[in-house]
Amino acid sequence: MTKPNFLPNEEITYIPNAHAAKNPFLSREAETGALPTYEGSRSLLPKPYWQGHDPVIACHEKVWQIAFSNLRLPKKESGFVSAFIDTAFNGMLFMWDSAFILMFGRYGKRAFNFQKTLDNMYARQHRDGYICRQLREDIAGECFTRFDPCSTGPEVMTWCEWEYYKTTADRQRLQDVYYPLLAYHEWMAEHRTWRDGSYWSSGWGCGMDNQPRTQPGRNVSHSNGHMVWVDSTLQAILDARCLVNMAWELGHAEDVPALQEEIDLLSKLVNDRLWSEKDAFYFDEWRNGQLNGVKSVAAYWALIAGVVPPERMDRFVAHLDNEKEFKRANRVPTLSADSPDYCPRGGYWRGSVWAPTNYMILRGLAQNGYDALAHDIALACVDHATRVFNETGTVWENYAPEFPAPGVVYDHVAAKDFVGWSGLFHTSILYEYIMGIKSDPVHGKLRWDVRLTDAHGIVDYPFGDVPIALRCEARASAKDAPVITIEAPCPVEAEIIWEGGRKTVSVNKAPKL
Repeated sequence: MTKPNFLPNEEITYIPNAHAAKNPFLSREAETGALPTYEGSRSLLPKPYWQGHDPVIACHEKVWQIAFSNLRLPKKESGFVSAFIDTAFNGMLFMWDSAFILMFGRYGKRAFNFQKTLDNMYARQHRDGYICRQLREDIAGECFTRFDPCSTGPEVMTWCEWEYYKTTADRQRLQDVYYPLLAYHEWMAEHRTWRDGSYWSSGWGCGMDNQPRTQPGRNVSHSNGHMVWVDSTLQAILDARCLVNMAWELGHAEDVPALQEEIDLLSKLVNDRLWSEKDAFYFDEWRNGQLNGVKSVAAYWALIAGVVPPERMDRFVAHLDNEKEFKRANRVPTLSADSPDYCPRGGYWRGSVWAPTNYMILRGLAQNGYDALAHDIALACVDHATRVFNETGTVWENYAPEFPAPGVVYDHVAAKDFVGWSGLFHTSILYEYIMGIKSDPVHGKLRWDVRLTDAHGIVDYPFGDVPIALRCEARASAKDAPVITIEAPCPVEAEIIWEGGRKTVSVNKAPKL
């Protein structure tokens, strides 16, 4: 392995982490060989159809086409070990971009194992557990030193790996990634927390570069503001929960108590100190103890982190359905429209609609039973992205919240051909929240929440490593029982849900339900 570049005397500041020492990616040799092409892979990719919505399907094909054009082989001098999908930004590999790209890349595993992109992050892990959030792809260079406030985060790789496991049932990978991820979580807990255990970050570190969350006079991109960052604290809870799930699955019960203790501590802290009862919202806390009052999508990590008490849930979620706040023409802007810093043209993270934050919100809504709202939001954002695709022929880094156009900040238009995490709109969000299909091959189950009345479905949908075909016929109304066909070469227990009822059916091949 190529050794990371150290500054003079930096190496002596390390406290070795025993879990990082068990990282299997540190000793791997770089992969060689040829990369697959889109043309050669189409037969292995999911093929959705949706009656009357051909542009959505055309954009779906464009997403995969761009994705395959961004595949790269590791260069020996970079210290990378696996073929990967480039972030599609500046020739560097980004931590949280990669995690969200893989949230849709997992559906293309039969053609290319996109998940191995994160192998390159683990292969560059330092011996104290630290992983830089932005890596050079051509040499073993890192863009930040360890203790720079912008050096790492957001802490979402564990969530990404757990979702991959649930989709693919790849137990060997779960075993391989567990210790690198545990070591990284321990580094974050040691070096990104205040004395009370709460987490801090920066605009760049949290990934939402220019959101105005710090106190006036502090740099919104690079200062930690000496404040408690609500998203970073919630992401730590989510990360710990996923590690607990992994630990139980792999038989590492000894690691659970410390993780659970942190989950309990942070969950109480978030609800005691970061919640405003008056506003029914979670905020960052400035160093003077005052909540900053900035209604950012950062707060909605609370849904997927599982910390919102039942008595607060409806009021908190209601902001997403309020036309003066987050329910704009395009949903969901990253900053509430009633904020003085909201930008109708997008303003980067001051109002643009981004695929990663939307996907996080949709996952959190569904996890807490707000499936109808998740479906409505998914329809709105995919419709806008499709309308922009019809005008421009491509996919963009982010989108304006008030009209169908790429997002704009000052005179800079969002990056085009951004697949990139914007591929989420026409893949995972389409499959999971518009069509309502979610698989659980670990337990041999499939859940289909049928809300569309048009004919729709997916051919070559991956159920673990096995392709299956799913079809729902057109219906006169949402209350009509859906007529569904599932073709599968393996046992599948399908739970079918619609407005008028639900049923569970065990299927093998081409039954009529």
